[in-house]
Amino acid sequence: MVRMLLLAIVLASIAPASGRWHDLAQGISNGAIFLLFLLNGLRLPRHEVARGIGHWRFLLPLVIWCFGAMALTGKGFAILGAGVLPPVVALGFLYLGALPSTVQSATAYSSLAGGNVANSVISAALLNVMGVFISVPIISLLGGGAQLELGVNGLTKVFLVLILPFTIGQLLQDRLHGWITGHKYLVTWMDRISIAIAVYVAFSGAVAQGLWTVVGPDQWAILLVLVIGFLLFGFVGAWLLAKLLGLHRPDRIAFQFAGAHKSVAMGAPLAAVLFPPAVAGMVLLPLLAYHLLQLVASAPLAKRYAAHAPGD
Repeated sequence: MVRMLLLAIVLASIAPASGRWHDLAQGISNGAIFLLFLLNGLRLPRHEVARGIGHWRFLLPLVIWCFGAMALTGKGFAILGAGVLPPVVALGFLYLGALPSTVQSATAYSSLAGGNVANSVISAALLNVMGVFISVPIISLLGGGAQLELGVNGLTKVFLVLILPFTIGQLLQDRLHGWITGHKYLVTWMDRISIAIAVYVAFSGAVAQGLWTVVGPDQWAILLVLVIGFLLFGFVGAWLLAKLLGLHRPDRIAFQFAGAHKSVAMGAPLAAVLFPPAVAGMVLLPLLAYHLLQLVASAPLAKRYAAHAPGD
């Protein structure tokens, strides 16, 4: 996935979709995003949603952390970066903070670290379902609607491209879940291609607006420092909160990875729907940097947890 994202960014930098080709690429991207959320609806079993909701002592604090503390901290980082970064790039920290957790990587690292995999899978999946419905209002509320296409047309687009396909997937789950389960490799590649297309189209708009000249080398350095700071807050804060709640070690590990990770699988398509083409790529910069660093940081952390797995 990381390689595909880097390839999409390089391709958008060398051969961005512009003019009438951008309109065509945007149409293809919208179709790919529709397919992505349809597949998400097909894959998440309804009984797992019900079972996950029942574990309120784990789930409720995680929801508050992910969509409350992380979103507010993202707003703080956006304010901090506003004076030294282009405004739309600084806005990307608010956008980053309001996104749900990843499903695949949070679960994979939780498993490697000896965490509670069942809680990790269910909580990350539920956070993504909730993110479809509440990330947009949070971003709009904390961002004051800046740069968002959230009029009637924007809300209609969110419904048609994100919520409708997910709902259709849930309704068709009994009929098609077996096919999805039997073609996991194909479905995984369809996911990755859909996300890469969304990133390519978003970055094409940003490149057309002079991305590589608007953001100078010193600003790239500042962006990286802020992303590392946000990453530290996510990982350390999630662990301390889980410990304060008295969760057992496997649950604390699952809580940390689900609470600190942020989803580019949700973020890239959502940005393509919410923001104008010239803005979406800029807004995604903090998310893409965070996504890469969270994978790099999680590997040694999971290995350390696995190597030092005493009793609670």
